Amino acid sequence: MNLFGKNKIREKFKSKLKTRKNKVQWKHWRNHFKRNENRTLPKIDFEILELSSNEMRSIAYSLAIFQLGESGEGRIAKEIDKTILFGIDDFYREALKLFVKEEGRHARILGECIRALKGELIKSNWTEKLFHLGRRLLGIRLKLMVLLAAEVVGICFYKKLSEKIPNGFIKSALLEIVKDEEKHLKFHGDFFRIQVRNIFTKLVFKLLWRFVAFTACITVILDHSNTFRILGISNWKTFLKFQEIAKSTEEFIIEGLNWKLNQTFRS
Repeated sequence: MNLFGKNKIREKFKSKLKTRKNKVQWKHWRNHFKRNENRTLPKIDFEILELSSNEMRSIAYSLAIFQLGESGEGRIAKEIDKTILFGIDDFYREALKLFVKEEGRHARILGECIRALKGELIKSNWTEKLFHLGRRLLGIRLKLMVLLAAEVVGICFYKKLSEKIPNGFIKSALLEIVKDEEKHLKFHGDFFRIQVRNIFTKLVFKLLWRFVAFTACITVILDHSNTFRILGISNWKTFLKFQEIAKSTEEFIIEGLNWKLNQTFRS
């Protein structure tokens, strides 16, 4: 088939998708990320914290691992321009690109936190490589599912860590990131609410989501077990919290239980 024929089929497919009903207004999400785009970075200076040098080192190293992940989402922003899926429009594409920019902002915030803790940035880590490899090998839907799992991980991890950090610049910065990640989770959740439209797709989503979320959870707990041990964070309680947020996310997508997702965040 020549290039003209392929383009003609592509445009016909796009026009059919546009005629199907889409309950999510991506313009709302585009506007949300647009409002956030020009926020200044929070002030993060060196401060005397009631933490031992070992605790500060461990926190800084764990944040450095997450800093890698927050700065590595640019590829999907380019791929989305070539993607044709039900529920995707130009507002969604713009929103996704703005989401990637917001993740880059998180990376800069974490970088400042690490420096304030007298830690160092790292160039690579096995968990970051694993997530990156997964995103490279998968189709767009599964890549977005990996991002969805990353938001669950981020919300739980930053909250658990902030509970062990005394009030100050670093704690405030982490809690600001948590608020953004909660919105990111709903943003990606809205994408899957559109994609999961019948019994079969709901079943497939459940199976894939539970596997991806469980794998992400175990991977992070293993990678940060030393930090958790030093700070007195229970691996088991962290696992349960991961699973609670992942389950609420599943129900938000499958059944539209928005109120339960909000309740899970607050607890």
